Amino acid sequence: MNLSQINIRDPFVLYESGKYYMYGTRAADFGRNTGGFDVYVSDDLENWSEPKECFNSEKYGLNRQVNWAPEVHKYRGGYYMLASFTRKKGLFTTLRGTYCLRADRPEGPFVPHSNGPVTPDDWECIDGTLYVDKKGEPYLVFCHEHTQITDGTVCYIKLSADLKKSEGEPVELFKGSSPYYIDKKPHGEHYITDGPFMFRTSQGELLMVWSTFINGKYAQCLARSDNGEINGNFVHLPPLISDDGGHGMIFSGRDGLMLTFHSPNKTGSERPKFRNLRDTGDSVEII
Repeated sequence: MNLSQINIRDPFVLYESGKYYMYGTRAADFGRNTGGFDVYVSDDLENWSEPKECFNSEKYGLNRQVNWAPEVHKYRGGYYMLASFTRKKGLFTTLRGTYCLRADRPEGPFVPHSNGPVTPDDWECIDGTLYVDKKGEPYLVFCHEHTQITDGTVCYIKLSADLKKSEGEPVELFKGSSPYYIDKKPHGEHYITDGPFMFRTSQGELLMVWSTFINGKYAQCLARSDNGEINGNFVHLPPLISDDGGHGMIFSGRDGLMLTFHSPNKTGSERPKFRNLRDTGDSVEII
C-alpha cells in the first residue's frame, strides 16, 4: 500500500537489516479501544506492506481506553516496545501509563515485559521513550499529562537494566509553559507536552524532539541539553514544524537522516510524513 493510504498517529520507524518497520497509533477514535498496534514494512518509505498486527492489547487486558504511541527499540538482543495504555487504579479511577513489551523480531508478536507501567504509579503519563546514556544505562523519558497537572511536563526516570521496572524518583526536565515561543495562557488553562524522542548529533549534543501546540496548531519542537546528557538543562530551540504536524522521531536508513511525524492532527485524516534532516553537529534542520 502507498504511504498516503496509511492512517496512523505518532509514527515510529525502526530501520533494521535494510528494511523500514513503521509502528503507530491506530487513528480510529483517536486511538481509543483499538485493540493494539500494527507494523508496516517497506524498502523505500513510499510503498508499504499491509498492516500486520504486532500486539493484541485485548488479549492481555490492556484494551481499556488509550492504545497510544508504540515505539520499538533494539536493546540487548531484543526488540522492546514502549506504549501507553489506560489501567485501573482502585475501584473508580483510571490512569494512563507507559508499559514495556518485548519481541524477538521487529514484526512481533510483542508480549508484556514490564511489571505493569514503568511510569510513576500515581501519575497520569503518556509517550514514554527509551534513552540509553553513554554508559549504557537505560532511562525512560515521558510526559506527565496536563490532564492531571494542568501545565504538562517532560520528565525522566531510571529504568532497571532489563527494562522491567523503573528505579528511583522521576526528574522534571521542563514544563509545557517554558518555551519562549509558547503563548502564555490565563491561569488554569492547559499546556500540553507530547511525544519526546532523544537524538545524539555527530558532535555529541543531546537533542529532544517533542510536541505541543503553538497558536493553536500542532508543532514539532526541539530542545538541547546544555551538558550533553539527560540530567542537563534543556534549552528550547526554534521549532522544526509549527503548522499542524508533530509527535515525531528521528531515524537513519539508506535514505539518510529523516524526521517522521503525523499531519494533519485531525482524527481520520492523519498520515505519516517524512522530511530529510541535516545533522549540523549542534542541532538538526529540515533540508
